Amino acid sequence: MTNSIQTIRRWVQQLQLGFLALAGALILSACASPQPSDYAQEKPALDLKEYFNGTVDAWGVFQDRSGKVVKRFTVVMKCTWDGNTGVLDEDFTYSDGTTQKRVWTLKKDGNKYTGTAGDVLGQANGETSGNAFQWKYTMLLPVDGSTYEVQFDDWMYQMDDKVMLNRATMSKFGIEMGEVLLSFRKRD
Repeated sequence: MTNSIQTIRRWVQQLQLGFLALAGALILSACASPQPSDYAQEKPALDLKEYFNGTVDAWGVFQDRSGKVVKRFTVVMKCTWDGNTGVLDEDFTYSDGTTQKRVWTLKKDGNKYTGTAGDVLGQANGETSGNAFQWKYTMLLPVDGSTYEVQFDDWMYQMDDKVMLNRATMSKFGIEMGEVLLSFRKRD
């Protein structure tokens, strides 16, 4: 009987250690998300004022959390700067024929940026480092007659003087809802 109790105790201890290890791994993975500084040495160095100046075209898709593409779209962006204040005037055309306009107003302070737009709740905050730009914001997203507050973690990576790639994850209550993938091309 004593051997059985000792075996059960060892099994419970191993189970507890397994749970602790799993919890520790989850905590570490949550803390290990990429930071803009991870890209400090990447080239070409991204200057938003330089890249988003003039006309920029973009092609994108929205994927739901299963990975299914549920929307395709194109964007024409007319971008201007006055000192450290930029305006990105975006015209979206979706594959179903619908259109949308979003106008971002950006403020540059060193390598940090803030931004506002009509469908963004509060202010977006971002930072450039190396070839990367990350910004986070809450968007008011209309879906089937309702509006949802959705958090965006938006990353852009400059590939060369004309091309930039963009990946934004969308979440609500910490649960990923989907991704937006975009390819930008700056016009000559």
